[in-house]
Amino acid sequence: MHIFLDESGQFHDKHHDEYFVIGSFTIGDTKRTAKRFKSWYHSKFPKHMRGQSEIKFSDSGITDKLRLKTIKFICSLDVRIRFSFINKSNIPDEYRTKNTLESGLLYTAIVGETLEMYLPTDDLLLHVFCDQRRLKGVSKKEFTEKVKTHLLLNLPKGGHVKIEMVDSHEYSNIQIADWIVGGIASYLNKKPLGEKIFGLLKNNIIGEGKEMFKDYWNNKYNKKPNQID
Repeated sequence: MHIFLDESGQFHDKHHDEYFVIGSFTIGDTKRTAKRFKSWYHSKFPKHMRGQSEIKFSDSGITDKLRLKTIKFICSLDVRIRFSFINKSNIPDEYRTKNTLESGLLYTAIVGETLEMYLPTDDLLLHVFCDQRRLKGVSKKEFTEKVKTHLLLNLPKGGHVKIEMVDSHEYSNIQIADWIVGGIASYLNKKPLGEKIFGLLKNNIIGEGKEMFKDYWNNKYNKKPNQID
């Protein structure tokens, strides 16, 4: 199984969006999907953008009409989407210190939870492609090992996980993941096109999105008298 994954948003408070989102998808024929997406933006996007190696969902040179058409086209590729998200006000204390946020560990945890949505499976290989991201306090090696450890117990006998952090300029399927997660984030963060975009994506979404740490603060401050952290 090939899984392509990207994120939208930042964890820090200066970033105004309420939600941080991880979006991912699987597809039957990865090469064919990448080729069709390349063909789409080389023919449909404004001429001055067609030579770019990557066109993101958030690019300002795209009209709302074209943005919706591109989401609709992506849905026609039969992508199977899973996503997770976190309301930044629900980030647990364990990822906070007095002066900073352990954003690398938090990102690693959310990626692990998102990939867990693909389990159980009969596939013996989960090959995960993530966009390159600088992880504060976590090396790439630590990131891959922690995610693998999170998943190993639920893999079939003989199953294993391979994780690659790749350059989205060179992977059209990561660019598709950018469009998917950008669309979902626009819905969760109540952006103008969010409802229409989610209406297009919803038939390709498997199950429901997983909200991380949704009840963390309620549980923390509404414990029974003898309950321990």
